[in-house]
Amino acid sequence: MNKLYVRLITFFNSIQSKIAFYPTVLAIAGFLLSFIMLALEGNGISKQLFEILPQLVLEDGDTALTVLSACIGGLISMMVFSFSMVMLLLSQASSNFSPRLLPGLISDKRHQIILGTYLATILYNIFILFSVEPTDKEISLPGFSILMGIILTILCLCIFIYFIHNISQSIQINNILDDIYRKSTERLEYILNEEKEKDLETAEDFSDTSNWYSYKSPVSGYYQNISLTNVVNLAEAEKTRLHFTIPKGFFVLKNSEILRSEKELDEKMVNRLLSNINFARGELVEDNYILAFKQIVEIAVKAMSPGINDPGTAINAIDYLTELFTLRMKKRDSGILMDSGKAWVKVETVAFEDLLYNTMASLRTYCKHDPIMVQKLLWMLCYLKDQEAYYDSYIENIKVEIKHLVKEAEGAFNSEHDKKRLQKYI
Repeated sequence: MNKLYVRLITFFNSIQSKIAFYPTVLAIAGFLLSFIMLALEGNGISKQLFEILPQLVLEDGDTALTVLSACIGGLISMMVFSFSMVMLLLSQASSNFSPRLLPGLISDKRHQIILGTYLATILYNIFILFSVEPTDKEISLPGFSILMGIILTILCLCIFIYFIHNISQSIQINNILDDIYRKSTERLEYILNEEKEKDLETAEDFSDTSNWYSYKSPVSGYYQNISLTNVVNLAEAEKTRLHFTIPKGFFVLKNSEILRSEKELDEKMVNRLLSNINFARGELVEDNYILAFKQIVEIAVKAMSPGINDPGTAINAIDYLTELFTLRMKKRDSGILMDSGKAWVKVETVAFEDLLYNTMASLRTYCKHDPIMVQKLLWMLCYLKDQEAYYDSYIENIKVEIKHLVKEAEGAFNSEHDKKRLQKYI
């Protein structure tokens, strides 16, 4: 049952991020609504509406066909335009900022719901159109269903206005950065709260797992999610401690080591454990906060490239990185150890030292020639050095990065004035 539940959750998470998910669901809803309305027509709902508000009921079948046809044609034109705008947004985001942003933009529920509403209304009007005869008069016409189609079309016009506003906001880099920051912050705060709520044992219990039994991944893909509750229950049942050696969000190659066990496990148990891992071909910030650092760094690096030359965007990206690093410094470096009287499972995580180095290595390469960007990076590192840290080693890692940045910047600056200003800033 647990395996089936994990598979269902994995399937839902994978299709939810697809651009066709909500349009398909809403299209089915519009299709079903048309049959429901026709069933109500058989019970005389249009006749009751004609008796109460005759002004809302069409009196001629030809007029009804003309109105529904106009609604369908207009909605198709709006849907094509809206879809073209979404594709333009994705193209510009990929070329101007980073291709890594595309999964997050595609999974935007607002765009999917808008396209789905168009499609649902078109299908509804088409099937209502089938039930209208040109010779029908007001008594035999499905008046209430036609009125519902007109109302849905007006709703689509209102949604179209919102869509134009939303698409113009979505392409702005400040909103893209803010969305990435918000999603990653929510994920980080969730992990921090989880660590605080549970009395987790320290990583010394898993200090050396090199002599444990090793097991390999049967498939390749991004290590996206893991059902820790099921894994802990299985580990406790087998009376063995487990160590997942690949950090979450990394790409796992087939037949590479992914699991170590204190006791030897049979093939059936290994398959049950690995079935709790969700492998995917894409990445989402909601599942892995490390991806937010990668995306923001790529935006900053792309902004500093000669083709884009937008240092203002790079400065904004560094501001968001500063806030994310401040939050990350409150988190422990060891893997999350699930505790049920004893620590059974360790999940490897990206160490703060590695995360900071990977971030600064890219930024140093592309920003060390710009004195303003170097000052901004130094401001970030100096600010982080004074923040609360879970381990004292975090502060030492930051000091090391400050030394490397200053050394490379001094070697890259051609102006003695810039070098003096750098030393003065330090």
